[in-house]
Amino acid sequence: MSKVMRLLITLLLSWQAAAAATEIVRFPKPEFDGDHRYDYALQLLQLGLSKSGTDYRIELAEFPMNQERQVTEIEAGRTLDVGPIPSSAEREARLLPIRIPVNKGVLGWRLGLIRKGDEHLFDGVDSLDKLRGVRLAQGQEWPDTQILRANGIPVITAPKYEGLFKMLAGGRFDYFPRSVMEIWDEQALNAGTLEIEPHLALHYFYDAYFMVNRKNTKLAQDIQNGLEKSIADGSFDRLFQQYYGERLSKAHLDTRTVIELKNPLLTPGTPYDRPELWYGYRRRQ
Repeated sequence: MSKVMRLLITLLLSWQAAAAATEIVRFPKPEFDGDHRYDYALQLLQLGLSKSGTDYRIELAEFPMNQERQVTEIEAGRTLDVGPIPSSAEREARLLPIRIPVNKGVLGWRLGLIRKGDEHLFDGVDSLDKLRGVRLAQGQEWPDTQILRANGIPVITAPKYEGLFKMLAGGRFDYFPRSVMEIWDEQALNAGTLEIEPHLALHYFYDAYFMVNRKNTKLAQDIQNGLEKSIADGSFDRLFQQYYGERLSKAHLDTRTVIELKNPLLTPGTPYDRPELWYGYRRRQ
């Protein structure tokens, strides 16, 4: 066997060994074209895994799925390995959460999408009692629906995320609470019919965690270690500001009327004793 052939075989074996050592992590695929809700979480997961000491490669799932389907697939160990799952006690019992809020709690800061020209409908809405008189909606399986109802707020629901925008435009309800990180892209996609209500903000202590199958303790530990390192070296906050700094600035949360809601879904493991993990930290109610 020639030296060239031996070298080629050695290189091939080295490549195969490296490929075998790379672990594939399957992550949710966006639900539709133009859906950017997972962009930041994907980058954050890549950041954390790059600091974990294990060679991971992230691949998107073969097909899109809603929140509850993501939970089911991770729990079953089928088509997903990890997802940025909005927290609830039931989901934390079914999956293994990495208790670092993916979005620094911004998922619990909500502005409202409304129909163009309907700003006057919210004149004088400055308290929880008055908010209860507003027709608002959320996704059927979203934990936010439980949070709003636990605060005595009637909630209209729909099974599909995209359908809620059509329902709002069609007058089925009047106010669609969306997180500060999501609402700007969503308004841009519906610029002909919807606008952002300029005066109100809702707040509840809430966020998503990366969650994995309960048996996948190595992946969970690697994500935890990598994220803790990114918090310590500042790269977590830099990525957060890169994605959300401008959006938070133009939300003008400091000048809005903030209606505080209680979150009965908080579990004992919620890291509310770590203020550095929460944007605009407010002491737990």
